[in-house]
Amino acid sequence: MKRYDAIVIGSGCGMLIVEEALSHDLSVALVDRGPLGGTCLNLGCIPSKMLIYPADRVVEIQEAAKLGITAELKQVDFNWIMERMRKSVRDAQVHMRQGVSQSENLDFYEGEGHFTADYTVEVNGDKLRGDLVFIACGSRPFVPSTKGLDTVNYLTSEGILQLTERPESIIVIGGGYIGVEYGHFFAAMGTAVTILEMADRLVINEEPEISHLLQEELGRRMRIRTGALVEEVKHSGDGVAVMARDASSGAKTKFIAEKVVVAVGRRSNADLLRLEKTGVATDEKGFIKVNEYMETGKRDIFAVGDANGRYMFTHVANREAQIAAHNALHGRGMKMDYSAVPHAVYSHPQIAAVGLTGDMAKKSYNILVGRSRYFDVANGEAMMEEKGFAKAVVEKKSGRILGFHIIGPLAPILVQEVTNAIASGGHLDSIRAGIHIHPALSELIEHTLSNLTEV
Repeated sequence: MKRYDAIVIGSGCGMLIVEEALSHDLSVALVDRGPLGGTCLNLGCIPSKMLIYPADRVVEIQEAAKLGITAELKQVDFNWIMERMRKSVRDAQVHMRQGVSQSENLDFYEGEGHFTADYTVEVNGDKLRGDLVFIACGSRPFVPSTKGLDTVNYLTSEGILQLTERPESIIVIGGGYIGVEYGHFFAAMGTAVTILEMADRLVINEEPEISHLLQEELGRRMRIRTGALVEEVKHSGDGVAVMARDASSGAKTKFIAEKVVVAVGRRSNADLLRLEKTGVATDEKGFIKVNEYMETGKRDIFAVGDANGRYMFTHVANREAQIAAHNALHGRGMKMDYSAVPHAVYSHPQIAAVGLTGDMAKKSYNILVGRSRYFDVANGEAMMEEKGFAKAVVEKKSGRILGFHIIGPLAPILVQEVTNAIASGGHLDSIRAGIHIHPALSELIEHTLSNLTEV
């Protein structure tokens, strides 16, 4: 048995832990079945945004007429766009592998590891024991047990990245952030898109009015059915047929397309680790239970990122990894704070938010709500952005910002100012004290916080 100061399972956010441990002259074993870099680099954030960025440009050309510009979209080279994305991923993998191979005190075990006892991991027949163990094994697409789904060649967010030909038509099962992002992408590429969502609205975790505007805008470019309960998938000619029942009326509809994408959520890879051999517990959905120090029920075994399912965003995983490494190496004194976790949906229009929704906040606070359209500020008017808006949720008594929600151009960039303010205490004055450039789009934040009313 080989002994190490630390074992790190997973090379996504786990690499931050590896780097921190090595900086303390610890011996480290990195275990990963590959590809190096984890979900974000290889299968998620990076490749998907490399596809969505050109999709955004396509839609801007299509919508240019509102600015008095007559533009013609002559060609979209789907294969070139896909290969550019794949080359970027390959280059990053090579760079990471070179870095790992050159690191002293680091042994890389490429394979699927599993526990055989507390602090003991087996991979490719090698048994490793670590004084510290960090689980950063990530997640994978959740595939439901829908009748007939296993009989067709369905795609997930991972399979999409390997396409070499543009589908003429596609059905996306799931209207969460992955579903709407890829729906936007394929529609921009010229594919006929249908999104089927079982809930009564898209992106169910967003503010209702944001969900409604997103559906309205996406509905101009694709077919969307909410309250659609998918009951069966089967072959239909050279494509697939999806049978869905309307949640309200019970009426059944057959949807036919060349391809079907399953985008109904993700599941932790923790089930692959044989955690029953350890004192590490999971919840009913298979996510690893951790405390505020990112430690599992077994001392000196930590779990971060998608493995614990707290917030399945790369930026959260990275922060959790930093917290876990600090607590493991310097004593358990640093708690993970989720009060100012931002997120974004790279649909068109874009969505970004931080903190509580209005409905969530009303359960515990007396609140004020502020609303402002992009068109209410000079740069928004210049853009002729008439539908996008921002919504603020503020505690009435203290003036503390509890949440902020945006739908429209550059939403992920705009929300960062509010995220920083909330992380620093969150009072309205933390934003009002700063002078906002006129006529920059950031005036939308100030304007929204100046329009607070009771609800």
